[in-house]
Amino acid sequence: MNIEQKTIAITGAARGLGRAMALEFARRGGQLALLDVDQSALDGTREQCRLLGAKTVNYACNVSDEASVIAALDAVVSDFGHLDVMINNAGVLKDALLIKVKDGVIVDKMSLAQWNIVIQVNLTGVFLCAREAAERMIKSGRGGVIINLASLSKEGNVGQSNYSASKAGVAAMTVTWAKELARFNIRVGSIAPGFIATDILSSMPADVLARVTQPIPLRRLGTPEEVAKAAVFIVENDYFTGRTMDLDGGMRL
Repeated sequence: MNIEQKTIAITGAARGLGRAMALEFARRGGQLALLDVDQSALDGTREQCRLLGAKTVNYACNVSDEASVIAALDAVVSDFGHLDVMINNAGVLKDALLIKVKDGVIVDKMSLAQWNIVIQVNLTGVFLCAREAAERMIKSGRGGVIINLASLSKEGNVGQSNYSASKAGVAAMTVTWAKELARFNIRVGSIAPGFIATDILSSMPADVLARVTQPIPLRRLGTPEEVAKAAVFIVENDYFTGRTMDLDGGMRL
């Protein structure tokens, strides 16, 4: 798919990977529909995209709420005329051990609330946005691309039962949807980043950062721009579908 003049919707676009992807697609001539719950921060992404010459519109959207997703994507199609690319990037972390034991005594456990919020945003949110995007792509007859953000943690990671389960689910749904939607000329891929230099990681003390990067064969964090270029590859390569691109510097959990 040629990116120029295509409508690209990105959830979680207010900061981090979402903002980096928005800027990369803006540089390549895309039109941006930016979705997030944080409208104040989203304004910053919009202005940066507009400075690059891209038509850019913001939409308030809670990806875990069905009515909110439907309303947002209806507005995108109304404003742009069609939807070509849906990037499901919004996600949350609520890390905790399944059972925390100290000196032989159980002192804590992952709460149902911690489980639910991560599943609702990271898994249900991707389902809702992909379903609604696919419906609009099919109706338009233009085909399209859906990109889901998975994670290295899809392989299972200590303290992340909820997050790992959600991201493994995202990777599995990617394969399922690619098979189901291919006949409508809709491709579906996912990206599984490892440790990326977002604001949270970049602000770590030097000694902590060194411990994080030590197991990575390339001995550094990835950059948000590298994740954005992976998304560009998926959109532009018309034979890529049903696969997760691991972008982790060679690291394996």
